[in-house]
Amino acid sequence: MEFVRSHGYPVPEIFEVSDDGTDLVMERIGGPTMVDAGAARPWNLSRFGRQLAELHQAVHRLPAPAWVADAPCGSGDRLLHLDLHPLNVLMAPGGPVVIDWPNAVRGDPAVDVALTWVLIASGEVPAGRAKAAVLGLGRKLLLDAFLKPVLDDDCRAILGDVVEWKCTDPNMSATEIERMRALARSVGN
Repeated sequence: MEFVRSHGYPVPEIFEVSDDGTDLVMERIGGPTMVDAGAARPWNLSRFGRQLAELHQAVHRLPAPAWVADAPCGSGDRLLHLDLHPLNVLMAPGGPVVIDWPNAVRGDPAVDVALTWVLIASGEVPAGRAKAAVLGLGRKLLLDAFLKPVLDDDCRAILGDVVEWKCTDPNMSATEIERMRALARSVGN
């Protein structure tokens, strides 16, 4: 986080790190997650999607430091967050701030974009049928606005590998795994 912060990327300031590196004290950021802000003001979902794309583009401009591990698929030398989705973006008064960096790796930006695409498109919506339909429409607005500036042939080509890697995550439900695989099939992977 200090590395990206030193390059002007919006993350909380780190004040203290424990000797073993497992605990840290950081700046408290006020504001809802992008998901909560979108639920409260759905007319902003397209703008939030564009902001999410801009956050991806900004981090992908940074070369990955030598001490960062390689991505689980693909290859490249850019810094990837590898969990940069609307739940990890706080909508602070001064602009969006990205949190949750333990998955950061070195690789091809298409991997990062494909993973965010998969997570947004496949995540379960915990709600009744009517609310799920409304939230599904909101998800489509956000996702379309996110993908428009960042989706390219490289992202489409790596999607199947990203899906297969993400399907090994024990935190993914059977429904989410089927949705991820359906997305990959729909793109031709």
